[in-house]
Amino acid sequence: MAEHESLEFGKADFVLLDNVSLEEFMTNLKLRFEKGRIYTYIGEVVVSVNPYRAMNIYGRDVVEQYKGRELYERPPHLFAIADAAYKAMKRRNKDTCIVISGESGAGKTEASKYIMQYIAAITNPNQRAEVERVKNMLLKSNCVLEAFGNAKTSRNDNSSRFGKYMDINFDFKGDPIGGHISNYLLEKSRVIFQQEGERSFHSYYQLLRGAPDSLLRSLHIQKDPTAYNYIKVGGQIKSSINDGADFKAVADAMKVIGFTGDEIQTVYKILATILHLGNLTFGVDGDVTLIENTKLVSVFRELLSTKEENVEKALLYRTVATGRDVIEKQHTAQEASYGRDALAKAMYERLFCWIVGRINDIIEVKNYDARVHGKNTVIGVLDIYGFEIFQNNSFEQFCINYCNEKLQQLFIQLVLKQEQEEYQREGIPWKHIDYFNNQIIVDLVEQQHKGIFSVLDEACMNVGKVTDEVFLQGLNGKLAKHAHYTSRKLSPTDKSLEFDRDFRIRHYAGDVVYSVVGFIDKNKDTLFQDFKRLLYNSSNPVLKAMWPEGKLSITEVTKRPLTAATLFKNSMIMLVENLACKEPYYVRCIKPNDVKSPLLFEQERCRHQVEYLGLLENVRVRRAGFAYRQTYPRFLQRYKMISEFTWPNHDLPSDKDAVKRLMQGCGFDHDVAYGKTKVFIRTPRTLFSLEEQRVDMVQRIVLFLQKVWRGTIARMRYRRMRAALVILQAYRRYKVKSYIREVNRRFKNVRSMKDYGRHVKWPTPPKVLRKFEEAFRSIYNRWWAWTLIKGLSPEEALQVRAKVASLEALKGQRADLGLQRAWEGNYLINRFHKAEDRAVLITDRHLYKMDPLKQYKPMKSIPLYNVTGVSVSPGKDQLVVFHTKDSRDLVVCLQGMVPANESRIGELVGTLLSHFKSEKRKLQVNIASPIQCSMSGRKCTVIVEPKINQSQPDFTKSRSGYILAVPGN
Repeated sequence: MAEHESLEFGKADFVLLDNVSLEEFMTNLKLRFEKGRIYTYIGEVVVSVNPYRAMNIYGRDVVEQYKGRELYERPPHLFAIADAAYKAMKRRNKDTCIVISGESGAGKTEASKYIMQYIAAITNPNQRAEVERVKNMLLKSNCVLEAFGNAKTSRNDNSSRFGKYMDINFDFKGDPIGGHISNYLLEKSRVIFQQEGERSFHSYYQLLRGAPDSLLRSLHIQKDPTAYNYIKVGGQIKSSINDGADFKAVADAMKVIGFTGDEIQTVYKILATILHLGNLTFGVDGDVTLIENTKLVSVFRELLSTKEENVEKALLYRTVATGRDVIEKQHTAQEASYGRDALAKAMYERLFCWIVGRINDIIEVKNYDARVHGKNTVIGVLDIYGFEIFQNNSFEQFCINYCNEKLQQLFIQLVLKQEQEEYQREGIPWKHIDYFNNQIIVDLVEQQHKGIFSVLDEACMNVGKVTDEVFLQGLNGKLAKHAHYTSRKLSPTDKSLEFDRDFRIRHYAGDVVYSVVGFIDKNKDTLFQDFKRLLYNSSNPVLKAMWPEGKLSITEVTKRPLTAATLFKNSMIMLVENLACKEPYYVRCIKPNDVKSPLLFEQERCRHQVEYLGLLENVRVRRAGFAYRQTYPRFLQRYKMISEFTWPNHDLPSDKDAVKRLMQGCGFDHDVAYGKTKVFIRTPRTLFSLEEQRVDMVQRIVLFLQKVWRGTIARMRYRRMRAALVILQAYRRYKVKSYIREVNRRFKNVRSMKDYGRHVKWPTPPKVLRKFEEAFRSIYNRWWAWTLIKGLSPEEALQVRAKVASLEALKGQRADLGLQRAWEGNYLINRFHKAEDRAVLITDRHLYKMDPLKQYKPMKSIPLYNVTGVSVSPGKDQLVVFHTKDSRDLVVCLQGMVPANESRIGELVGTLLSHFKSEKRKLQVNIASPIQCSMSGRKCTVIVEPKINQSQPDFTKSRSGYILAVPGN
């Protein structure tokens, strides 16, 4: 559901104002600021007022509220414009950019960070490790660049002192895969000088206040910033910035990005070297220039990993090549001081550019092939210094304000001028809206031969001593009649300008007075070649790589390098061309007051910014114009599925007619104008409604395609399965038939075989016939057994049954069952109980115990129906225990057999079992050791013990019963 703010917070979009006037605009802006609503729309432009306080509107829950939503669905927010740029990039496969503009202290840097955080939060839903790594490095790069490129100024505690444009590359799925950072005009003069109330770059204070003592000792520096001339002005300022915590955060960020330990140490050494350079002083002894604090030279030698004499020579002498001759020219004290300062600025600038280059090396897209991975699209985020007016405005402020003029020109070109021209070109009825075009100011600065940069470059190329005053004279001569330029010579009565020093430019944002002092030197940006050779010859490979031009020999002739102004102008032209080819989204930042108060809204201060940012003209163009336009073919390609007349292809005379039919069918004809080549949609709501209908139809189309495709896949799968089943069934029948034929072949003649086919090997059955084979074998085995048995006499059959019974009872329990011999059944059996010879006779009714010494006179008879079971041991002994119902068990050791040494246990057990089975009675057979029995009602145990020297089995009594000693061998 869309959520709209109450009117108590004012109008969320300036386009909705009842009357478009500056007074109503300012009233609405102030009301929203006072109510804590810092963001307001002008169509798709976000106006952001710096709240000067922390606001809880950037958390994960807020990200989810804006993710995938259209602009009008939620209250104005930076996240909405970031999401709109991301959706445009993803939906239309189009490069986009977000241009953040406003003066220094208006909140541009914070806005760019929140936009980066939002893009990082909504991408990579699948948590791919590589994408997470890229996102993390892109976010961490902000932390590092702020440390080395931002500083506290009188207007802003975290002012960007360089311009930054970051391209974020996305793959076809919309996940970030890399990026590239471009930096513009670092304010390197801040390295050696800061105005009252300002600081140098954060990196110095972070090092001094956050580094461990051991690191500071190794760099020969102390914690107090006021001990160093270059930064002592800023070192006395009380600030809310926590430099100690920031030092650790930056060091951790550099490690995450991929800086090595040696590289980070080299960064610290360069910072320390610059601090020491600021304390280096020169004196004069006659005609000789000397270094007064010579101890620092050995410190430079250590920090720069070079020779002491080379350091001293580079600081005091300049090598000049005249033809083939090489002359060493000693500096004056003033020249040496100038060279020292130039070295400090150049080292810091080179360090900063090297850091940006290292980050780019790590985050740039590698091995990306559009044919394989899809189109690589880009979102650019521009966070560049805002318009500046200081107490003393020099070369840097002039370049910064020129940059803002270029960006304002781009805004005018894209939002105001091009839009109105397009309406006229397309034949859309339109009433022209006036606006200030700052092209005249841009030309004043960059025009060939007449512009300020050209005059400055000409002055720098003059032979002889060139001064800043000569440059000012050149400006006065060429620009005397220009409406936006003046100086004291051209306006003698204007006492706000100094003679031979100041000139004034009437910028789009207001008048700025510039002092020409330092323009020539800063434009030449001279650094003696001796310093470049000194640093190139360092044994530190990281430092050496920063100064590749130091390898040139002294006599080698090189082209005159481009001046700082020309380099900056060229970079600005390239930046604007880069932005112009992308679909732009704007964040216009406003600074509510100069005292950083969260409560104060200075009416005149804000009115001035609203005027020079052209926000009112933007509102007028947006109210009178159209929010969206697209060529007819592209529009149809995206929305044709909404209408039955255009899906899948239309048969109307032209694409224009098809678009008309589509819009009429949707009921949006009142909100649309039709140009010659494009359709124009007035309000964003209509576009968002089209998008919603498209999403709904795309889902239905996708479901339909899925249904058709799944049906196709299912039919293909069915045909494959059916074919496989037919093949499987045929193969199975073949295997079954083959197996049956093979069994038939092998067992065809078993009746005539001697062993009735017992030796024949069964063929391996197919898996499906394994149970059949088991049944088949069982049938064969029964047939084979029946074939053997049918030819036996009744006596032999009786013996076979006894053997089978014995086998079933004792198989696996005793080794020798006597199955291979014939069972005679008429053996004499002695050795019993009291170790005296006795004989045992078993008939079909009784079991008799007899005395062989008395002609086998029966001593005891036991009816067989009184016998309940038989126990035997698992060993080779012949121990047998007959268990009886009256607990008068008979213990026998079958020994002294004829023939001797044959086991009769199997025969005895088998015969008894066969007999009992014939009488349909059950006999319990136990195989155990020791054996439990009952003698005259008393429980006892019979234990078998093998003994080595025992010749015959013999019984002896024990406490628990009896021991049967048998031969051990």
